[in-house]
Amino acid sequence: MVVWEPFPERDKKNQTMSKKGAVVLQVGNLPSNRLALTNRVYLSPKVHGYLVEAIASSSSSPPSSYGGPLVSVGPHAYIAEGHASVPDDKIALNGLQRRFAQLSLANKVEVRPFAVPATFALATLEMSVDTLKKSTSGGERGAPPREVDTDRLASDFLLNYEGHVFEKGQTLAMDFEGTMMEMQVGEMKQMDLGVAGGGGKGGGDVGAARTGQFLAPTALSFSRPQGCKSLSLVGSKVAGGSAGGANTIFLSDFDFEKLGIGGLDAEFNQIFRRAFASRIWPAHVIKQLGINHVRGMLLFGPPGCGKTLIARQIGKVLNAREPKIVNGPEILNKFVGGSEEKVRELFADAEKEQLEMGDHSMLHIIILDEMDAICKSRGANRSDSGVSDSVVNQLLSKIDGVDSLNNILLIGMTNRKDMIDDALLRPGRLEVHVEIGLPDHKGRLQILGIHTKSMSESKRITPEVMERLGELSEKTKNFSGAEIEGLVKAATSYALTRCVDVKDLSKAPDDKNLIVGFDDFQRALDDVSPKFGAKSSELKAMYRNGFVPYGDSFDLLMGNMERLVEQVRTSEKTPLMSVLLQGPPASGKTAMAAKVAVESGFPFVRMISADDMIGYSEMSKCQEIHRAFLDSYKSPLSLIFIDDIERIIDYVAIGPRFSNVVLQTLLVLLKKVPPDYGRRLLIIGTTSCPHLLQDLGLVQAFGVNQGTSLLDDPMQIAEVLRVAAHLKESDAEAIGNAITKPIGIKTLLMVAEMAKQGSTGGAVNASVFLECLHTVGY
Repeated sequence: MVVWEPFPERDKKNQTMSKKGAVVLQVGNLPSNRLALTNRVYLSPKVHGYLVEAIASSSSSPPSSYGGPLVSVGPHAYIAEGHASVPDDKIALNGLQRRFAQLSLANKVEVRPFAVPATFALATLEMSVDTLKKSTSGGERGAPPREVDTDRLASDFLLNYEGHVFEKGQTLAMDFEGTMMEMQVGEMKQMDLGVAGGGGKGGGDVGAARTGQFLAPTALSFSRPQGCKSLSLVGSKVAGGSAGGANTIFLSDFDFEKLGIGGLDAEFNQIFRRAFASRIWPAHVIKQLGINHVRGMLLFGPPGCGKTLIARQIGKVLNAREPKIVNGPEILNKFVGGSEEKVRELFADAEKEQLEMGDHSMLHIIILDEMDAICKSRGANRSDSGVSDSVVNQLLSKIDGVDSLNNILLIGMTNRKDMIDDALLRPGRLEVHVEIGLPDHKGRLQILGIHTKSMSESKRITPEVMERLGELSEKTKNFSGAEIEGLVKAATSYALTRCVDVKDLSKAPDDKNLIVGFDDFQRALDDVSPKFGAKSSELKAMYRNGFVPYGDSFDLLMGNMERLVEQVRTSEKTPLMSVLLQGPPASGKTAMAAKVAVESGFPFVRMISADDMIGYSEMSKCQEIHRAFLDSYKSPLSLIFIDDIERIIDYVAIGPRFSNVVLQTLLVLLKKVPPDYGRRLLIIGTTSCPHLLQDLGLVQAFGVNQGTSLLDDPMQIAEVLRVAAHLKESDAEAIGNAITKPIGIKTLLMVAEMAKQGSTGGAVNASVFLECLHTVGY
């Protein structure tokens, strides 16, 4: 029997009715299974009316406007409703409620009115969603999971459960569009309304809570439990991405310079825009756009420019699974099918997580270094039993096959993009191609700052070096990032050696004086040279006997060359300029071209000469020439110096005979504009027999032709002798008048050096000079 007791005034401290007004009822079953979907408890109409009247007559809050009063059943709060089929001495709960409260049908429980504190209002609520009846076939191949629109689900949830008090871990059932859902209360945060000691300004989140009331303003979101394969959540109410919010794919506190990466700002901007921008947006927005995330990118460029470093460090700044790093050759296996199995293992974890989590799976990063070792063009290699072809096929099927994944990012790296199979490079696979090229002035400055940062913090480097890093950046044109690091190591080695007594290594090193100075860097520049481009010393050797402006014709020629260099440097409409210096032997063509190359200041300078290709076959020559041009396309400003073109193409007048393969290679490359926008190339060629190359089309392939001539003016000869041989003006004029036929400036300078050897006191005697001139045939 139920003992009716009048409800006393509310206990203001506990914000609920005191225990003296509690009604003791026995737990019973629901009168109808359909009522299990309401998450309400059911009382007899008599008891229900009594509770409503008691709440109304008390000084507590008015009865709930959500279809019934809020009552506490033991420690748990529910909305109560009257039902004629429930006896007066019982309270009807569904199975999920009884299981959560740990009640059986034989238990008795206290039921009393519950006044909701103002602080119970929830700011956020996350619900875990699964099907009530677990299906073993859901999510398997051929049976895709059911797609649930979380926006419509949130609307139905608000309609059914507004005003309910929820506890973390509580489970309830809901019918959504014909599917029985099991929903469990997850994380929740109460709202700070500035009352009941909240101390806030109102409207903010207080923090995590275990109990709260779900109201219309509450931000509701849904997630799937671990292992759920029967449902796929879409829409703006999915936990982890809201309509206006951003997914946290990037860690909040990252700095590329702290990671040791410098000089690649433009490359990172491109990588972010192409590969990661779509992953910041919620999944439903990307689905509305009808696109998939980028699944792969290819980093290519010269060795030592930071491809591997970028790939390894990208994994550190992403909120993603631990990157899988594998070198290309490691995939190869001697057993049949072993290589393909290793490829499948790389994608196994991503497949499993996408099957369980769908679009909300975390990103899986696979880094494949030296990709050209296993991804060569199919059919190109007949000696590997088709292993490389099978590996390429397996990669293609995993990246963009029938069961393609949307939670992977494959980062491939190579120095030889031309060797990669074309099918891998198309959109949908490795579609983002980022060239990691040589750093510019700003980039070199950043790299120098990174590698000297530790020295600076520990005061192991002079302030002069830190102040003159910009000067070092200018002196390291065409250096890759690895070569700049090598430069810093070389400079450090001088400082280390300076503080060690080489004659007595048993002495302790001088730790206090170990400081790297600017002189150490100056000396290190002689030790470390860039791989790309010719050394300045090699080019300067082309005019080691001196460079003498001998007259107006020389000034005009050099002025024209300087204007062409400036045109290539500054004009965006001149991506390619080719100049042919033609003239008789010993007229100074090579020296002029070398001088222009050195003084141009271009970061990339490469010389192609016949003496570097002695013994090469025709195909080897073509490959060497082609490689020089490909390297030049990687630099914003490049200069290629082709010396003695007739020697390179093996031209001889008897026959005549020449290499047509090399000739055709030059004809093609001389007219090929650098493929990338903003890259500019200046080509300077020299020849001593332009009239013979005319019929071959080589002369016409150059855009500008400049002629050099022998010295035939006595005043020009006298000027050269006065400057180079230090002859008296009268002697120089006498010798100039004595030379009756044109002479090359190279020959004249060589004779001047010969005359110095036969003269006393270092002064050149005119008679000795004439004897030497006669010796060489003049």
